[in-house]
Amino acid sequence: MKSALLLVIPLLLSAQSLKDFEKRVTEFTLGNGMHFIILERHDAPVVSFHSYVNAGAVDDPSGETGIAHMFEHMAFKGTETIGTTNFPAEKKAMDEVERIYDLYDAERNKGTKADQSKLAPLQEQLKAAMEKANTYVVPNAYPRIIEENGGVGMNASTAQDSTNYFYNFPRNRLELWFLLESQRFYAPVFREFYKERDVVREERRMRIESSPQGKLVEGLLATAFEAHPYRNSPAGWASDIENFRLPEAVRFYRRNYVPSNITIGIAGDVNPAECKRMADKYFSLLPSGPMPSGPRTIEPPQQGEKRVKVESPAQPFMAIAYKRPNQNDKDDAVLDVLSDVLAGGRTGLLYTEMVRDKQIALAAESAATFPGGKYPNLFLFFLVPNMGHTVEENETVCYGIIERLKKEKIDEPTLKRIKTKIRAGLIRQLASNSGLARELASYYVNYGDWRKLFTSLDEIDKVTADDVQRVAKQYLIPETRTVAYTVQPAGPQKEDSK
Repeated sequence: MKSALLLVIPLLLSAQSLKDFEKRVTEFTLGNGMHFIILERHDAPVVSFHSYVNAGAVDDPSGETGIAHMFEHMAFKGTETIGTTNFPAEKKAMDEVERIYDLYDAERNKGTKADQSKLAPLQEQLKAAMEKANTYVVPNAYPRIIEENGGVGMNASTAQDSTNYFYNFPRNRLELWFLLESQRFYAPVFREFYKERDVVREERRMRIESSPQGKLVEGLLATAFEAHPYRNSPAGWASDIENFRLPEAVRFYRRNYVPSNITIGIAGDVNPAECKRMADKYFSLLPSGPMPSGPRTIEPPQQGEKRVKVESPAQPFMAIAYKRPNQNDKDDAVLDVLSDVLAGGRTGLLYTEMVRDKQIALAAESAATFPGGKYPNLFLFFLVPNMGHTVEENETVCYGIIERLKKEKIDEPTLKRIKTKIRAGLIRQLASNSGLARELASYYVNYGDWRKLFTSLDEIDKVTADDVQRVAKQYLIPETRTVAYTVQPAGPQKEDSK
């Protein structure tokens, strides 16, 4: 890692660095609209691949929250030739599952008028049909091919604004990646859909329902955002997950996984001309389609502070969030600096006063952009009170620090140190092939040009103490604040003694 870091640092320190970096980057767009960014790094015979799909939880249709995450799971289930013992028979069995499910839903949706004598037999038929379809499945066939060919780090993630797929291969398995990745986007098979639906439901139970932090963040988002889909977690709401149907996931895939909505980052020991040839061969098969429009809902202006209490028997937590503009706003870099000023590790104002000096908190952190940056979002603080101290005490001290920052400018040595820290953080992300592949694709999609990797550092350098003070005054205001905190569950009421 250290040697890779040393190779990248010179590329990010001088005015000439962008030109030097550009010499090793090749970009091309296929006829169907899919964009590729290739970075040559020949220091080791390995390659990292990152597929960035410009669709995430924010694009989940109403009543189908979590469907982007559900499709992410489906993208590992294989194709018509990978993961099945007999695809024609499997397809017929899967169609039978949907036919019976339609009958079951039609009766169940009658509500109080539903005929229970029909529902029970349909449930049994549905269970039997699913079991039959699953007999044709070769479990984990797709990931096993990758692992058997030296693939490592295979994973995926669904965020508010995007879905990401990534892993690393030896150099001599380059064409295998092009084959496998193109096929799972060209002809995914939604096998074991309802079995995987149970897995997704369990993930929600573990990450949110059984997690005090998860419940707190979910409560915060649902309160802070009145209308915009940022109010919904990528995990989805329980009732939506429990009622997912396979055709819904297919519709999401067809609408959002069009080639022009997918960007591929590749970094490592590759020949760009060879990558271009293979991309034409394998990915040009994907049919073009219209770009999805994204959510039409605009969050209305917040008219005053909002507060929400979340019951939890665990350690108390608190989240404080302020509305802020999207990532393309002129103040985005200033907000990044402001976040580090307030809660940038052990040197942030919140840490030094609340954790180190007064010892009223175990942790005091911030995020300049939350839960996503594509649309207007939140500037977030996360506080963990120390033993014997309350969320109310932490909240009061936090506001005092913010108000002091509005009145007293940070000094130049502090500002310089924070800028250096932010620069170093970016450099660390670019110290590996996987980090480079990820960031090149992400910056291209979010800002229209991967070169924003470099210009964003220039924007950070231009931030002044006056800018930090101005932005704190403008955005960290009570009118746009949402406060979420945990409280102990109410115990059973005791009878009055007589």
